[in-house]
Amino acid sequence: MNANKGINAMRASFKTLAVASLAVALAACGNVSQEVAKDGHSAGTLVWPATSEVTPMHKGGTFPNLANLRQVKPGLEKQQVSDLIGYPHFSEGIWGVREWNYVFNFRRPGSDEVTVCQFKVLFDEDKRAQSFYWKPEACARFLDEPAPPPAPAVAERIPEHITLSADALFAFDKADLSPDGKTAVTELAAKLRTHMASIQGIRVTGYTDRLGTHAYNQPLSERRARAVMDALVADGVPRTKIVAEGLGENDPVKDCPDAARAELVACLAPNRRVEVRVEQS
Repeated sequence: MNANKGINAMRASFKTLAVASLAVALAACGNVSQEVAKDGHSAGTLVWPATSEVTPMHKGGTFPNLANLRQVKPGLEKQQVSDLIGYPHFSEGIWGVREWNYVFNFRRPGSDEVTVCQFKVLFDEDKRAQSFYWKPEACARFLDEPAPPPAPAVAERIPEHITLSADALFAFDKADLSPDGKTAVTELAAKLRTHMASIQGIRVTGYTDRLGTHAYNQPLSERRARAVMDALVADGVPRTKIVAEGLGENDPVKDCPDAARAELVACLAPNRRVEVRVEQS
């Protein structure tokens, strides 16, 4: 009977010793930093353990999940911190301390070079994470969110109907482009090339005013349309996408009463034009 009591007492003693040993193992050596503030926002002296002192399972440090690491914020409980980045890499303890230390490895995309960083979490008296530190401090840059890719440039849709003044393109009663006219067509060609993937076809139509006979105006309007078309092709617009035509004095955009010739010529200027119609998908 007494023997049984002795055995039970020994078992109780061993149990107590095992629990105490486990508590010591979990508490380990406590904080390495000095005078950790009650609110966990600072310490009198931050002390960093040597990276060689990590526990065997963390030898060499770990590569953290950056998405998880970015979620480590003030107010998290220890279990929440461990769910995100694991338990500390040193033997400072788990439950009985207010400081956890980690050794993290980082590799920038496209590089084989590894940067070794130490990360420290200070907890308040309620064991909630409050402040975070890096050694070296520059390691904090690895938490920066990657810059979003630039939005693809969306080219402004080119107007489907472009009107060019014949007086700005040609000398009066002529079908050869003037220097200013060539510049205007070159600028138009540049816009068309930017949208060429969506352009199905381009129709260039020449017009004259009502002065003169139809037999004269019709071929003049055709030559002016071809002159614009040829200039566009010379500036890189595919010839296969362009059709040129002349409609003479047809489809006037402005009616003018009879008047002295100079006055009538000026009034009818809007009718002397080249229209470029763009069919886009």
